[in-house]
Amino acid sequence: MTGDSWRERRRELLRDDPGEAERAANLLGRLGTEERDEEEIESEHRASRLAAAREYAPDARLDEELQLRLTGPDTDGGALRFQWGDALLQPVEHLVSVAAGTPVQLELTGISTGSTIVHARPVTTPADGSGADAVDAPATSAASTGLGALTTMLDALESERDIREWARLFDAVETVSRALSRYELDLGVTWYDADGRMRRARFTERGRGYVKRLRETKDRDQEIIISGRITELRESGVVKVKTGTAKNAPAYEVRFVEPEELLRMRPGLGDNVHFRVRFRQQLDSMGIARSTEYMYLGPAAEQTSLPLEPQERFDGEPA
Repeated sequence: MTGDSWRERRRELLRDDPGEAERAANLLGRLGTEERDEEEIESEHRASRLAAAREYAPDARLDEELQLRLTGPDTDGGALRFQWGDALLQPVEHLVSVAAGTPVQLELTGISTGSTIVHARPVTTPADGSGADAVDAPATSAASTGLGALTTMLDALESERDIREWARLFDAVETVSRALSRYELDLGVTWYDADGRMRRARFTERGRGYVKRLRETKDRDQEIIISGRITELRESGVVKVKTGTAKNAPAYEVRFVEPEELLRMRPGLGDNVHFRVRFRQQLDSMGIARSTEYMYLGPAAEQTSLPLEPQERFDGEPA
């Protein structure tokens, strides 16, 4: 979209407001006639508007706005398909909340063309004293904190840098990544804060590919001893061992490769055991454990032998 088309819309919107029209005319004159990114133009207009407001009210602030630009094979019409909204909007809100470290509610305020652009803002309460058009509305700092962290992380993903600093966001960003890949969409995130600043990032196929590679896991094995009391037995060959008497004492599910081996041991609930096990973790590229398992290897050296029954108890014939 060219700067001229944006200028025409801005002049039309401000035609009945002489003061705003004059400020817009001065701003447009300074911007010149070159093609400019629309988000940059909007950001400069907001900054100019805020500067003018602060001449009269030094503590004036702007309403915050989030823009999500979806681009892909089916976005030319500038519409938001229901399936995209179901797959993306709540996960994006959750991602912002995780990044902020506190729940952040977002609400949809509009959809515009230029691919599909979703306009949203943080939900405010009456106690905030902020209205839809209030220049002096207080900042929603949680949303701003969350979007700041999110855009920084997305930049790191797009450039395939180390993102361990944002490891806590990884599960949430992976959910968004999977949804984008499912519908062949790229995501542009633009955040306008209450002080007139703009933060922007993109999440394209390159970034999503990096997320997928970071999710790949490798096994890390360690031999350990688990001692405690049996609290659960399963026919599938799993024994749950609780390592202490306190309610919050750690408990481990130890799996037997051959369930018959467990049957031959004939352990009972409440029995004390000392198992030598293989502790296996599946770690992703950031060192986050994606799965763990405890596999029985044999009795530990200090274990008192559990009574073994003759083989005929299981097959009906003497060994």
